[in-house]
Amino acid sequence: MLGKAPAHQYVETKGFDWRPIAFAGLYRPRDRNRSVALVMGASRGIGRQIAIDLASNGYAVMLAAKTTSDANKTSPFPPDPNSSASTINTVEREIRETGGQAASVSVDVRDAGQVQNAVDETVRVFGKLDVLVYNSGAIWWSSVENTPLKRFKLMQQVNPEGLYATVQATLPHFQSNGWHGRIVVVAPPIYSRFFRGKTAYAVGKVGMSVLVKGLAMDFVRQKRDNMAITGIWPASSIESAATEFNKSQDKSYKEDLRKPYSVIPGSTPRRIMPAQFPILEVAEQDDEGKRMDSIKIRAAKI
Repeated sequence: MLGKAPAHQYVETKGFDWRPIAFAGLYRPRDRNRSVALVMGASRGIGRQIAIDLASNGYAVMLAAKTTSDANKTSPFPPDPNSSASTINTVEREIRETGGQAASVSVDVRDAGQVQNAVDETVRVFGKLDVLVYNSGAIWWSSVENTPLKRFKLMQQVNPEGLYATVQATLPHFQSNGWHGRIVVVAPPIYSRFFRGKTAYAVGKVGMSVLVKGLAMDFVRQKRDNMAITGIWPASSIESAATEFNKSQDKSYKEDLRKPYSVIPGSTPRRIMPAQFPILEVAEQDDEGKRMDSIKIRAAKI
């Protein structure tokens, strides 16, 4: 049996020249030919590469994202993985042309019905679900003053709410598997520098990290020993649609993405994570106190 999955794994990257990141800890079903992964946010960047690496490791992959295209008309092919030309359809073609098994489904994670459809379609096409990867995300780095409420709401809908809806939609399928499975979330470690200059964005992303920590605790207390949830986050600057845009606006961005504070001497590419993370644990009781369940409380009142 696998050991317990870590709460977070940090990814060393150099552009897109990096290899599988969390897959060694993923649950391996007895029938490897039936391993099925759903990757939300699979059209570009990290999500695309995760999907390709999963497929190369024998997984059948359902690619889910909002943007679609006619992959047969895409030229050049494959497209720049950071550009809008890269969609779930082009990624599906990339996987199929290298002998992998993939399908795609369009989804707007702000719509719970579409999220449910993406999960159900995965099971309909491939027969079951073993792994969920949530990479969908909306980004806006600015101060609270300069972040309109409309933009803030969008980030909450795509980031923590989209993750929550997706996890809820997948749990019944993991239950059907006898509670065997893995969930991988692109969510940051919690440290104060992450908030600076992007508080509105951090509110939602840290909320995703809380879900990772909390659901891991739920799995333990529910004795679901073959379920685990893992958070991953880049440890160094990576190429993405966001960085491509910023580089086009500011030529110095490529060399100095986040100021010298983030540099760990001798690291290449330079890291954007601190050398040591704060210890967030404090001395406290081992139990959670009087356990409450709002569902049971409400049912008792009816």
